[in-house]
Order: sequence, then C-alpha cells, then structure tokens
Amino acid sequence: MVEAEFAKLADAGYTRIPVLAEARADLYTPLAVYLQLANGPYTYLLESVVGGERFGRYSFIGLACAERIEAKSTARGTTVRRLLRDARGADVCLERLDDADPFEYVRAWLRRHRVAPAPAQLRFAGGLAGYFGYETVRHIEPRALAGDKPDALGTPDMLLLVSDELAVVDNVLGKLYLLVYADPQQPDALRAAKQRLASLQSRLARPLPEEMILPPERAQAVPPAIQRTFTEAGFLEAVRRAKDHIFAGDAMQVQVSQRSSREFGASPLALYRALRGLNPSPYMFYFDFADHQVVGASPEILVRLSGGTVTLRPIAGTRPRGRTPGEDAAVAAELLADPKERAEHVMLIDLGRNDAGRVAATGSVRVTEKMVVERYSHVMHIVSNVEGRIAPGLDAIDVLKASFPAGTVTGAPKVRAMQIIDELEPVKRGVYSGAVGYLGFDGDMDVAIAIRTAVLKERRLHVQAAAGIVADSDPVAEWQETQHKARALLLAAQAACGEAS
Repeated sequence: MVEAEFAKLADAGYTRIPVLAEARADLYTPLAVYLQLANGPYTYLLESVVGGERFGRYSFIGLACAERIEAKSTARGTTVRRLLRDARGADVCLERLDDADPFEYVRAWLRRHRVAPAPAQLRFAGGLAGYFGYETVRHIEPRALAGDKPDALGTPDMLLLVSDELAVVDNVLGKLYLLVYADPQQPDALRAAKQRLASLQSRLARPLPEEMILPPERAQAVPPAIQRTFTEAGFLEAVRRAKDHIFAGDAMQVQVSQRSSREFGASPLALYRALRGLNPSPYMFYFDFADHQVVGASPEILVRLSGGTVTLRPIAGTRPRGRTPGEDAAVAAELLADPKERAEHVMLIDLGRNDAGRVAATGSVRVTEKMVVERYSHVMHIVSNVEGRIAPGLDAIDVLKASFPAGTVTGAPKVRAMQIIDELEPVKRGVYSGAVGYLGFDGDMDVAIAIRTAVLKERRLHVQAAAGIVADSDPVAEWQETQHKARALLLAAQAACGEAS
C-alpha cells in the first residue's frame, strides 16, 4: 500500500486500515507459522479438514491480541468488560457494563469501527475470535435457564479476542498473507504497520527451535483416573427422567451431557497437535486465553454468514467407524437405515430450517444436502445442509442469536429441552455446546458448535459429550454414545502425555 492510497482511505473515514504482506507458503505449515509468530497468551490457530478428509482452503493464525471482550454472569446479572493487556502483561479495564447483554455489546462494538475492506481473497481478515459459552443463551431466551449452577471451571461465559494482527495460509494457492491494521489517527501509521510486517517476516525466516519440532520423549505412563459429573447409574437415571418428560409430551428429544475430567501434564499445544493427527475435522481450533485454553476438532458448524448467505449444517446420527472398508460401508448403510436415527435427523433438519427462517428472506431457505454420511477418525455422522439469504436490515449477531445454541446439543423443542437439561445436568456447561469461531470486521461470521472440545485449566483437562434422548432410547446405549464421542479427545490427551493407550 502506498501513502496516497492510505490517505484516501483515511479521508473516507475508516478507523482501521489493513496493510498486507504476501509470501509463498510452500515452506510453512499453519502450525509452524503459529509457533513462529504466536505461541503465547491471547493467540489462536484455526484450521479445517472438509468432511473429515480434505484440508480446507484457509488456516488462520491470530497473533497476540492486546484487547479482548469478556462476559461473566452471576446471580446479580452479567458483567461485560473490555480489557487491554498493557506492555507489562497486566490487564487494564477500558470499559465495564453491569447487567449487560453481551450479544448487544458485541454488536455495538463492531458498529463503532469503520474498517476498510481487506482483499476479497481473504475469507477472514480480522475481527473478533473466541467463544460464546452455552449459558449466554439466557440473553436470547431467558426461560431456558432457571438460575446459576455450580461452575467448576470458572471460565468466562463469553470471551472474544480483538484480532487485528493475523497470518492467513491459503492452502490451495500456497500463499501466506500477513495482515496488520493501521490507525490513521496515529502519526506515521502506515510506516509503523510496514515495519511491523517486516518484523514478522524476519521472525518467519528464523528456524524453529528443536524442542518445538520434536516433543520430549516420555515414559509410557498409566493414564490418570477420569472423574465424571455423573456416575453411570446417575446418567442412566437422568436418561430415564428425560424419557419421562418425552412421554409426558414435554419434548421430542433432549440432549443429556456429561463432563469427563482428568489431570493433564503436557502443554496445551501438544494436545492440539495430537488431536489434529487423530481426529481431523472441519473446525479445528486452538485458543490460548492465558489462564485456560480451548482445544477442539468440531465436526459441526453452528452457523455461517458469508456474502449474505446463511448456512446451517445439522449433524445427528453417530456410529463408530468400521475396522475395514467393507465393515465401514456396512455400518454407514445401517446408520442410514436406522429409523430412530432418521427420525432424529429429520427433526433437526426442521429445527435448522426454522432457525434459518427466522433471519432469512422469505422463500429463500433450502435444504441443499440431505442425510449424507461424513466420516471422521473414530465416528461417522449423518449430515444435512440448510441455506438461506439473510433478510434486509439484519446482521451476524441476529443470525447467531437465531441459531444459538444448536438444536443438535439441546433437543426439541429447543426452549423446553433446555429447561429439562437445566433440571438434569448438575453443573454449568460453559464453553461446551456454545459457539467457537469468528465475527469478521466485514460482517461475515463462521462459528462451530463447541463439541469434541476440551477446556484446559490448572493442569486439568475437561471434555463433555451428550447423547440425544428420544422415546425409545436405551439408557445404556446412550451412556456408551457419550463415551464414543469423548474418545478422540481422551486418546489425544494420552498421546500428548506419552501415556499407554
């Protein structure tokens, strides 16, 4: 970018102007770029494997973010804070709102900034990246949650990083883009941005330290014990109580989840590296939030808004992978023929159509894929795709609120299912079953459902998984389904810690 172009954008009233550098990416993997440029507090790495089998086009590496937005709920209400991490690493509170709606705060924050367009080839060129936890639903549907539950993890209900320095790897064209934002109100803003890009390019040229390339060898230890929020008997009783509600006509399906926790002595990034190899997924993410990390390989989009198109992709129906190609094909055929799985999936397609219809232009909602099987490392799922055109006057926050949380992690009808979940589950869900991803400065959004997701805090790992309870559910089979869904993350934890599997 030249001075004249920068000045023209500044005169147009833009408060953030993107400045880019481009390089060949054939020598850089996304993980290597993360290790060289980020690899510390308030950073992230987003990758994708389409359909569990093919790498997505883009990977995003968020460099250390100075600013973040947090929301935390108590019995007295929800407090939203905008925090700045100063040069000493201390937090300075820039803004605090008590008894606030975090969704409306985020909408207002995004509207404050006039951000100049980044090159069209970058699907995400900065904005807010992080998570909305399950309990933020109280600001969308107050009837869903009766009150505060025990919060064993103590993580914020919402945590979004202001991402204005990032690297984007284009895995198709083999290009690496470095992007920083310049504030035209600051003196010599363009020159400072170019100096920052030069510094990042210099860091990329340095070889990675050997300890980053090869994890330390460990003795084959015995995995530590796993603590769960339910005993098996307690979970079976919760399933029976959910079925009582279903037979009473309160709901058609209820997603009952349990959390598994264990000690974890390796680095959080080692878990991501192990999970990335064991369970490649459409939404792979690693967020370092300083006092906790969120690591996941989610197969399921919550909602995407891109160029005015709203996309939801419900997943329901799960089986373990077969041991041979023939067995795998037989399992897939049995899954698609299972009347319970088909009925559950059709119900969730209808939920997706309903969610999309709340924000889509009249007559624009379509089911573009219906009941196809997608395969992942340990399980396969039935998947469908629902799309619509966003209605005039609405934005990404409207789209998020219309679909949050996903019916695939609550059940149906959604509000009553959430009330039953609130009755049955003993602790807050937190990050689990919320949304993880980004809201771009350009108004686009891409968020996954926070499933197949671990929270790491104080050297402990926490994984949560649910089973969809319907009228003819077998409680023991539903218990086993939660074990299947948690298996990939627990195996990744064993691999990261060098434990015997």
